[in-house]
Amino acid sequence: MTERMTDVVVFDIGGVLLDWSPTYLYADLIPDEEERTHFLTNVTTPAWNHTLDEGRPWAEAVAELKSLHPEHAEWIEAYDTGWLKMVKGVFEDTAAVLKELQAAGVPTYALTNFSADKWEVAKDAFGVLRHFDGEIVSGAEQIAKPDEKIYRILIERFDLDPARTFYTDDMAYNVDGARAVGLDAELFTGATTLRTQLAARGL
Repeated sequence: MTERMTDVVVFDIGGVLLDWSPTYLYADLIPDEEERTHFLTNVTTPAWNHTLDEGRPWAEAVAELKSLHPEHAEWIEAYDTGWLKMVKGVFEDTAAVLKELQAAGVPTYALTNFSADKWEVAKDAFGVLRHFDGEIVSGAEQIAKPDEKIYRILIERFDLDPARTFYTDDMAYNVDGARAVGLDAELFTGATTLRTQLAARGL
């Protein structure tokens, strides 16, 4: 029996538990792939989306973008009103790992870059998100990964021992941010690898 090295497990959400991509919404709205890619790269940019993760009000962000790109007003509004269509569903194999940990009495937490408003929408739609022992949502905290402050909020709010806290995230720079504050973090590449990583820590 491997000695247990980990007390709690912390999950990123998008790309780990939820299959999220703006492409799922815009594939129907903008059928032309080149036009769709241009819109998602140059209008509703990843940097613009990041400001929403940091807590910027949706109405303000959408209004500003519409003023800059009035020809795309309808598509820009859809980023807000059609947001749930960006989620294809739950990664059921990861959800199974989460549920097994919870059934075994292992405390689990969410640490996610997410608009506070859309986090509530997602929790209403996907029950797997409702059963964490605690959650740190960037939009509510007004700070987003990979800023070290958000990892420190997690550690301090839930009184976690960083070295005995395992964190999984599908973005390498977020893993680096977690490691910088002492968390035991690994890159998420799939549920099978996650199981191996957890087993190596005695879970």
